[in-house]
Order: sequence, then C-alpha cells, then structure tokens
Amino acid sequence: MKISTKGRYGLTIMMELAAKFGEGPLSLKSIAERNQLSEHYLEQLVAPLRNAGMVKSIRGAYGGYVLSKEPESVTAGDIIRILEGPISPVDFTEEDDPAKRDLWLRIRDSIASVLDSTTLADLIAFKDESEIDSYMFYI
Repeated sequence: MKISTKGRYGLTIMMELAAKFGEGPLSLKSIAERNQLSEHYLEQLVAPLRNAGMVKSIRGAYGGYVLSKEPESVTAGDIIRILEGPISPVDFTEEDDPAKRDLWLRIRDSIASVLDSTTLADLIAFKDESEIDSYMFYI
C-alpha cells in the first residue's frame, strides 16, 4: 500500500494545525510556504477535512484554519481514511486462496493499528533519536 500525496500533504496540514492548536487560525499560504507545497493543492485537500469536521475555517484578514478537536483525539488513521479512502493493500475480496486472503487481512489490520494508534500529538512531539545522539567532531 502506498499513501499518495493527498494523504501525506493532508497529514502535513493537520500536523501544522496541531502544532499551533489554541493559538488561532493558520493560513494555508503559510503552511504551503513553510513546507514548499502548492497552496492550490492544499486548498483541495482541506475541503474534505473541513467537510468531515476535522478542521474549521475562519474568515477574514486574519483567518485560516484551526483543528476542530484536540491533537490528542485525532489519529493519522482518521486523516488518511478521509483523504485516501479505506486502508487496504489489495482488493482481497477477489482472493480465492484463504491463506493469501488471511495475509492481506493481517497486513491491512497491522497498518490500520499503527495509523489508529498514532495521534497528531504523537507526531508533533516526535523527536528523531538519530539527531539527538549525533555529534559533530572537529579536528
């Protein structure tokens, strides 16, 4: 299963909003500039997120978007399902072999478990351990 740019950029939008949760609205323009993404494409992605009640839009000169829920209550799985549809590595309904069907189901369930147990709060609090332990030595 490959997550498309819709899912990846949608997750980026939501992480940016989560990082500024409680600080007021964030414009798509600022998100696009900070992540070198197309503002027009982000506008297309935020519509289904708004329709699903994940974000609220605020009009006006200082408007933008805010999360509708706390970052701890929004999972990566919620976002990916809204933007990508159901999580499934293959269309296993057509699979005749029970062993392969079981394999596809276990893969799907494992992916869903990871996505559903990872919140926006987890993602914005993530620290790359390799960066923490890296040292620069000068001679």
